[in-house]
Amino acid sequence: MNSSSDAWLFGIHTIQTLLKASPDRIARLLIAKQKNPRLQKIIDLAAKQNITIEKVSAEEIDKLVSGNHQGVCALCTSGEVRDEKWLYRLVESLMESSSDHKPLLLILDGITDPHNLGACLRTADATGVDAVIVPKDNSASLTPVAQKVASGAADSVPLVVVTNLARCMAELQQLGVWITGAADQADVSLFDFKFDGAVALALGAEGSGLRRLTREHCDQLISIPMQGVVSSLNVSVATGVCLYEILKQRLKL
Repeated sequence: MNSSSDAWLFGIHTIQTLLKASPDRIARLLIAKQKNPRLQKIIDLAAKQNITIEKVSAEEIDKLVSGNHQGVCALCTSGEVRDEKWLYRLVESLMESSSDHKPLLLILDGITDPHNLGACLRTADATGVDAVIVPKDNSASLTPVAQKVASGAADSVPLVVVTNLARCMAELQQLGVWITGAADQADVSLFDFKFDGAVALALGAEGSGLRRLTREHCDQLISIPMQGVVSSLNVSVATGVCLYEILKQRLKL
């Protein structure tokens, strides 16, 4: 019998990253009996990790997962979720480091759709985010859907779950992190704002945006210029726009 903490993850990119980053999490690895050159990389990686492959029909995988599994799935123990203490140690170590890299954090407030969480994790990985922070309540978790959308980023970008988001933000500010929140009503444009030093970017759900207490704990609010008739962007799109502006500034492009 499987543990209640086990879950079937699926998709080529997700399983490839899992095999590279956390092969010890894999209890079973199933690959469909079909000719697909893209599955060969997974077969080779599994062989290097001495993980047994079970060859099954695509229909058998269909019964185990709901989504585009691309002919592969794995039964895995849950990924590691970090807490506030781990986050503060990370920030302190980065602040004290002799390198030029300063902490870059992403705060997601009230993001309940696992597709959005997965997409934000994927963008966070691409833009060099050190950790993604979500509140314990009223937030999506690392479900198989979120991990599939993240395409492996769930194993490369730490997810930090905090019990009190406002208190966590205050502690980050004490450690020298400047928190910038994205809000439709802000007067300062994202493209006019200078992101210096240690940065935490806070975004809320589409429509409702950041909760009042979260917004009040931001050092600065910025808005994304909108030229059309829609009033807001999907949070994963807004996250991408903001993080790539920060990356552009950090790379001095």
